[in-house]
Amino acid sequence: MNARHFIIATAGHVDHGKSSLVKALTGVDPDRLPEEKARGITIDLGFAHLEIPGSVIGDPSLTFRLGIVDVPGHEDFVKNMVAGVGSIDVALFVVAADDGWMPQTEEHLQILSYLGVTRAVVVITKMDLVAGKESDVMEQLRKKLEGTVFAEAPIVMTSVVRGEGLEEFKKALAQVLLETPPPTDIGKPRLPVDRVFTLHGIGTVITGTLTGGTLRRGQEIVIQPSGTTTRVRSIQSHNQDVELSSPGTRTAINLPDIAVAGKDPSAQSGKTIRRGDILTLKEFGSASRVMDVVLERSPRSTSKTEGESRPIKNAGLVRFHHCSGNCSARVLILDGDQVVPGQKIPAQLRLETPVFAFAGDRFILRDWSEQMTLAGGMILDPDAGIRNLRSEARKIFLKQRGDAPDQVSVFVSSQLMRDGIVVKSGLLRKSHFSPNEIADAIARLVKDGRAVGSGDFVADKDWWQKLCQRAIDMIETEHKAHPEQGGVPLSKLRVLVEKGKQPADIFDAVVADLCKADFVQTSGNIRRKTHQATLPPNLQAPVARLHSALMTKPLDPPSRKELVAGTAGEQALRFLIETGEAVKVSDDVILLVESLAKATEIIRKFLTNNKTATVSELRQTVGTSRRIIVPLLEHLDRQGITLRQGDQRVLRNRV
Repeated sequence: MNARHFIIATAGHVDHGKSSLVKALTGVDPDRLPEEKARGITIDLGFAHLEIPGSVIGDPSLTFRLGIVDVPGHEDFVKNMVAGVGSIDVALFVVAADDGWMPQTEEHLQILSYLGVTRAVVVITKMDLVAGKESDVMEQLRKKLEGTVFAEAPIVMTSVVRGEGLEEFKKALAQVLLETPPPTDIGKPRLPVDRVFTLHGIGTVITGTLTGGTLRRGQEIVIQPSGTTTRVRSIQSHNQDVELSSPGTRTAINLPDIAVAGKDPSAQSGKTIRRGDILTLKEFGSASRVMDVVLERSPRSTSKTEGESRPIKNAGLVRFHHCSGNCSARVLILDGDQVVPGQKIPAQLRLETPVFAFAGDRFILRDWSEQMTLAGGMILDPDAGIRNLRSEARKIFLKQRGDAPDQVSVFVSSQLMRDGIVVKSGLLRKSHFSPNEIADAIARLVKDGRAVGSGDFVADKDWWQKLCQRAIDMIETEHKAHPEQGGVPLSKLRVLVEKGKQPADIFDAVVADLCKADFVQTSGNIRRKTHQATLPPNLQAPVARLHSALMTKPLDPPSRKELVAGTAGEQALRFLIETGEAVKVSDDVILLVESLAKATEIIRKFLTNNKTATVSELRQTVGTSRRIIVPLLEHLDRQGITLRQGDQRVLRNRV
């Protein structure tokens, strides 16, 4: 049996029969609170499970397993409604035949639209109350849906009292679900917590709709935004114990050592959980207080108050609803000073408390008093900075992402254009794109010549070329300032390349890139291929003096300190070493290259004849001092000519 899992949620005005519809379909009354029973209205989220066989649409091999979230319709509980519809696949958009389109009907429609819900079955309830007027009700509803995301949605007429239309509804819903892409596993599980409670003998249990990946029993997880780590003790899905839960399923998790926030005064600080928290994995980073977003405000009216169309003003205080949680936030508008109905503009949200979000997440803004829904939007950068808020670069970055919210290549290229260089393993980690999608986008950009990738970093091509040009300019400057040097020390170039916080392997990549063209790397230096060390007039005398001193006692020369005196002496010595006339045997021992060759040959010949020799024997054979022979032998050891065995030396090729 091929089972497809989806999450659906009700929506619509209070007292339009949403909960009654769910009960008629599933046999479960989603109104579980005593206050809900007493008042006869839904106050908080309710949950049920429904299975629809594929046979209703002619495919007996298929089963639709649905988690149903029933939301309140009263205007006082819109925040609970938003908490329930943040991760749904299809909406059950309910309108009562006797009341028709009402303020909360419109507000719920706008909320669903802002959250990116595009699939629905529109259900007309209470048809028994308008007998003979069915066509009029249908026509009025179609007009209200014109220009909305549900304009083409199927409409089903029902009467729970008479039991009419329920099978037609299941058929219509199954057809919509058949055309709905199943929830995807991108390896980034998140479980927004919409219910928290304690069971005697079991402990704290949370529920939510799992998205983005799987969670397993025993797996280590983190609670965001607190960052508290814990593990999954057990998992249930649709009241069944399971080893793992998959995307698109209602999931209940038992958490050890975690208390319900506000219920256990003895709980350790941070060791609590509440609605609005998110369970995820540690590798996806932490929560943030600053997010760059695109805001969208519907041109439609909710007809709730006369002042409802007032603009959202710059720096205005709003209520930010994301997933199952909400907090206060300031809206900073990047273009202009307000958002009016019908507008779609970039903005920054500065939140009162940290929120764990991904690029691509949708959200709702409501007014501070929670009386009306003002706007919705999408998060474009969940970890935004506050500096250069209205810079042209930031506006371009947000426009690129806002115009192509589902294109991973745009998100990758826009980040490279903004940041210049990024670590691959961290690129778009907090986004709706899978690691494979991100890797493929990087590969395409590199192949097209728009990016440069090496090791664990990728860089924008223009940024990379500017970095390499700075390295070239430095090398050229050093060649002109110090023509006597055979090249620029790599350590000096590294300081330039790694200035600021750069990936660890960027320096090697720059050097490799330069060496593909006109540069060559030799013995700790880099130089242009055409560069040859030349002796400037001011170094001619010091070089001649050094050369003479090294020639006077070729196998027992003076110490380095005795050879050089001041800057000119050091420059002269470096010239001899870099031009290959002298060799640095150790920090204190310098030999002319021919002297080193002579000493090496003497040692090689002695060891060939005698097989082994002590330091003292080799010192006497070479005719030098211990100050010279010890570092000389260590140098030959490093070169692979000799090998130390206790107090003896042997030729390495004899071992």
